[in-house]
Formats: sequence, C-alpha cells, structure tokens
Amino acid sequence: MQTDALFRDSLVSEGIDDVEVGEVTAAFGTVVVVAIGSADGASCPDCGRFSGRVHDRYQRKPRDLPLADQGIVIRLTVRRFICGSAGCPRRTFAEPFSRLTVPHARITTRLNRALERVGLALAGRAGTQLATQLGFGAGRMTLLRRIMALPDPRFSTPRVLGVDDFAVRRGQTYSTVLTSVEDHRVVDVLLTREAGPLAAWLDRHPGVEVSCPGRAGAYAEGARRGAPDALQVTDRFHLWQGLGRAVETCVAAHRDCLRKPTPSGILPRDTRPASDRP
Repeated sequence: MQTDALFRDSLVSEGIDDVEVGEVTAAFGTVVVVAIGSADGASCPDCGRFSGRVHDRYQRKPRDLPLADQGIVIRLTVRRFICGSAGCPRRTFAEPFSRLTVPHARITTRLNRALERVGLALAGRAGTQLATQLGFGAGRMTLLRRIMALPDPRFSTPRVLGVDDFAVRRGQTYSTVLTSVEDHRVVDVLLTREAGPLAAWLDRHPGVEVSCPGRAGAYAEGARRGAPDALQVTDRFHLWQGLGRAVETCVAAHRDCLRKPTPSGILPRDTRPASDRP
C-alpha cells in the first residue's frame, strides 16, 4: 500500500525509530496504522533501572498528521514493564514513546507541533480554517489552549529598547509595553506608565545602550534613572507625529497671511509701499 510506505518514510524522516509498523488499513478516508514498540525494554522513570519484563499491554489511538489527503490514526500497543528494583515505589511503568507522543495525549507530537504553529500564526477562527484545509481540523479553543500551554520565550536584554504606552481601557487604564526595536518583538509589559517601574526594570536588566522613551516625560525620567549611560533618542513615529503637529500649528497661526486665490489664476497686484515689501 502506498500510504504504508509514506507513513514509514515519515517516521524515518522524523527520527522515530522506536516504533514497528504492522498492519495498515484504509476505510472512509481514514488510515488505521497498527504499531508496537520495537525496543527490548525501557528504564523506570523513578529509579532509572532498565527492565524488559512485560506486565501487560494496552492500546492508545493518537491521531497523526494526514498523509495523501487521508487522516491517520495510530493503533499503538503500549507495554507495561515491571520494575525489578526492590526499593522503587513504582511497581510497573508504561513504555515511553517520547518521539511519537506524550503520555495521555490523543495526538502525536508532530501533529501537536503543527497545531502550535498554526495557532501562533493565526490564532482562533482563522487558524481553524487553515487547519481544516490542511486536513487536521481543530477548534479555535483547541488552538488557543495549545498556545497558552507553550512556555514563555526566553529573551535577552535588547540593545535598543522601545518604550510606549497602550490603553487597556481607553481614558482610564494605561500600561507600558517594552519592545526590542532591532528585531520587533515585545520584551515585557509594565502595569503602569510611571517612571519608577521603568527605572526598576532597567536596573534589573542591564545592557540597554539606546532607549526610545517616546514623548512622555515619565518615560524619559525612568530611562535616565534606570539606564543613565544609555542614549535617549526619539523613534520615527514620534518624530513624524511631532513634525506634523508643529506644521499644523504653524499653518493655523498664519492662516490670515495666506492669500485667497483669484479665479483667473493671476496674482493680485501688490499695492504695499516698496519699503514694506519683502
């Protein structure tokens, strides 16, 4: 069967060498793969002693990534081994399949990775639509749970730190977002937009060489206190915003100096004395 060969090749490409594939059957758009562990035994998760004595067997049915436009369900036979260590509190333990799936999971590790990537890229409803098109449909809450289960990414102190505020509730509650300007990623969020929390954060994370505190005086003060050696600059957005406001104020102040255009397009004659002309 062509699907059988494709599934075996996919296991080899993923480095899953502890599973032996047996019978493969296809019906109603779903391929059922019968598999069993190929290892001689396993190590006890508590004491670490290797054991090859089989106590019993049970079956798991995790879903896998689709192949050839067909869904894959693995009927995996899991062996329970007897721990031979007299001082170990665990008498039996299940055969681990760390590369294929994790305990109690209903999907394989590679299907879980695919759901995480779709969820991170598109999140809820849009991610659900893409997952359906790819053949491994998942609900929007399933994708969101996959994202929330991921550990927080570790970050290094950015060389160029951007500081700006955002409205949690417009007109009432504001917070501060810290970003790495060079690689455009969010570094941290402060619950207020005062100078003290920003200074404390900079003191705990030395290494900031350039700070972009925007136009807020509290942010500039916090940056001076927390990173006195860092250079303070204004980012492009606030530069253009400040320039636009300055031009708007200047034009509004000299509105009366603007001449009204004539219908003929000919400038009116200047009747002022020569001494008053520019």
